[in-house]
Amino acid sequence: MARLLPGTRALRTLEAAARHLNFTRAADELGLTPAAVSHQIKEIEDQLGLVLFTRTSRTIRLTEAGTLLFEASAEVLDLLGRAVSKAQKTARGTALLKITLDAQFATKWLMRRVDDFRKQRPGIELRFDITYEVRDFERDDVDVGIRFGTGKYAGLCSHRLFDNVIIPVCSPALLRAGPPLKEPRDLFHHTLAHIAWSRQGVTWPNWRMWMAAAGVDDFDDSRTIVFGSSSDALQAALDGNAVALAEFAMVANDLSEGRLVQPFELGIKVAPDFAYHLVYPQGAADDARIVAFRDWLLNEVHKPQPDPTRQSWDEL
Repeated sequence: MARLLPGTRALRTLEAAARHLNFTRAADELGLTPAAVSHQIKEIEDQLGLVLFTRTSRTIRLTEAGTLLFEASAEVLDLLGRAVSKAQKTARGTALLKITLDAQFATKWLMRRVDDFRKQRPGIELRFDITYEVRDFERDDVDVGIRFGTGKYAGLCSHRLFDNVIIPVCSPALLRAGPPLKEPRDLFHHTLAHIAWSRQGVTWPNWRMWMAAAGVDDFDDSRTIVFGSSSDALQAALDGNAVALAEFAMVANDLSEGRLVQPFELGIKVAPDFAYHLVYPQGAADDARIVAFRDWLLNEVHKPQPDPTRQSWDEL
């Protein structure tokens, strides 16, 4: 008689609890209570007739049996996840292309141009997975992605889209209300916003760095507002509440349509190792949908754009 095995929900609980060795953290990940995690683990142990964890008042540890089942559960769940992803892609056919990207790139750049792709390739339907999480092409139901990073991803084709140039922007209303912005030091009289971001020794340009590039060496950044995301900093500028440092590519349309202005032409570049990249699995490099989207996207990216790093100090 075949032994009754735990279902996938129980295996996920076991895998999370074993990986964290903490029922509270496992519960947070799974959207359960710690008591529910403990109860499910006890049910698995009773079902299999095994002790999977040894518990003390402060810690839990895997038994030898628990380690074996943890490793097997992780492998099974990974295999099942890959199979589900492949099945979903197969079921939706070859006319649909699913793209994963972050909210800022979607709203500030891609969505403003995507109608052109649809006109050129009406036989390809685009769907979007809007998230700041990095998707796994083998486990998630996505075909291509737009990621910010170094572009060095094992097993993926990567195409650099454009360099990130950081410029100051504000609303026209802020300029009209004053105080005036004639030279960089005039920014001292305004609320200044930027984001805090660093990775692999690279720091995203902030106001101290911009002021140094502008020749201002006595800038006090203690009154700047630091946001966790570029979208929030940009919204503060759009609302007329601050002068923000923003990516030129993400605000180009706002500038051309008059929602934002660039009070000073000085821009500073992000470290060259980091940029937005179009990525997709190497095994899908000949997929006609991906080829069509890639060629269209790169053509859009390489259309002539003004140089935001150009300085015109006579106008300051």
